Parts: sequence; C-alpha cells; structure tokens
Amino acid sequence: MRVMMKAELDTEKTNDLIRNGKMPQIVQEAMEHIHPESSYFTVDEGQRTMFFVFDMQDTSTMPAIAEPFFMQMGAKIDYTPVMNLDDLQRGLAELR
Repeated sequence: MRVMMKAELDTEKTNDLIRNGKMPQIVQEAMEHIHPESSYFTVDEGQRTMFFVFDMQDTSTMPAIAEPFFMQMGAKIDYTPVMNLDDLQRGLAELR
C-alpha cells in the first residue's frame, strides 16, 4: 500500500544532530531503508518536517521504519494511505 509518512522532528534533538554532523547520515540511512518514491523536507507548523511517500508492503514494518525517527530525532510520526493518479483512476473506474 502506498503511504505518506510525515515526521515532525524535535528541534533540540535535531539541532544536536546538525551540530555534530550526524543528520545527513541519519537521513541517508532512512532513505535507504524506506526507498521512497518521493521525499520532501520542509517546515510545518514551525517544526522541521519530512514527508516520505513509499510502498509499505506489510504493516509489520511500521516500527522498524518509525523507531529511528522516534529515537534519534524525537519525531512525531503520522502514516496516511495515499494514491497517485493511476490509483485514483482505477478506483473511480470501479464505481461504474
């Protein structure tokens, strides 16, 4: 299932990661683990925020995906099922 994960990062924890140079490595490791089809990095409601869209093949992977963000960055995590245009068109075609 395609999902979008939103990670709102704790400012103090990520400040420390940036100061000690570990932030790029942590982000790279997350990208290698998740294999997102897209990723975005921004500020949302005053917090450093990351969005990843990826295929979650089994919900049992949720802890392995989220725990590094919780433990290393003090993140708040949300998972949301999402569709791309092809998914939407298939879903709408089934309504007929």
